[in-house]
Amino acid sequence: MKRFECRAILFDLDGVLVDSAAYVEEQWRRWAVGKGLAPEPFLRVCHGRRAVETIRLAAPHLDAEAEVAAFRPDTTGNMLAIEPIEGASRLLEALPAGSWAVATSGPRVDAIARLRRANLPHPRVLICAEDVADGKPSPDVYLKAAASLGVDPADCIVVEDAPAGIQAARAAEMKVIALTTTHSRADLPADAWARSLAAIHVEPIDSSPRTYLELLVLDR
Repeated sequence: MKRFECRAILFDLDGVLVDSAAYVEEQWRRWAVGKGLAPEPFLRVCHGRRAVETIRLAAPHLDAEAEVAAFRPDTTGNMLAIEPIEGASRLLEALPAGSWAVATSGPRVDAIARLRRANLPHPRVLICAEDVADGKPSPDVYLKAAASLGVDPADCIVVEDAPAGIQAARAAEMKVIALTTTHSRADLPADAWARSLAAIHVEPIDSSPRTYLELLVLDR
């Protein structure tokens, strides 16, 4: 068991709050095949990154900005398969208002739809792809989330599932709890690891004038 104290928790979305890996990969696979490209290079780097950075990495010969602007999701995909990660509802209900945010590499319209589909609350602070100039592994999304909550980055803990997101959190000088939902523990250089949010427990600590959170991570 590992114990942490913080003032705010910053959650990634896909693979952390919602189980959407299959849906995300299906969208990339259909898009790549439609372009006459092998999907594997995109699938290797898509998790935790904005679409524009994924295309720049996997297909640098393409105009990434133009491709993203022209992209239309395949609505025949099985979005019904999107569900909350185990323990997500319980953990969010236990957090005081204003003590958590979501910082995702996806666009806002997709983030809202996935939270709704998973029956999870809409956060007061939701930082998305269009809110920053540079996506993960740049620290911008996490720094903006912390600033929007009015919390110093050093007082935030990030919950991530992807290497690019962990790099972003490290660059923001935040501690990281990694969920092994989309990558193996060996690929996630975090401060603690868990198989799902069910292994993370939180309690408010009243330490006037500020309220802190005590996090216990039960996975080893």
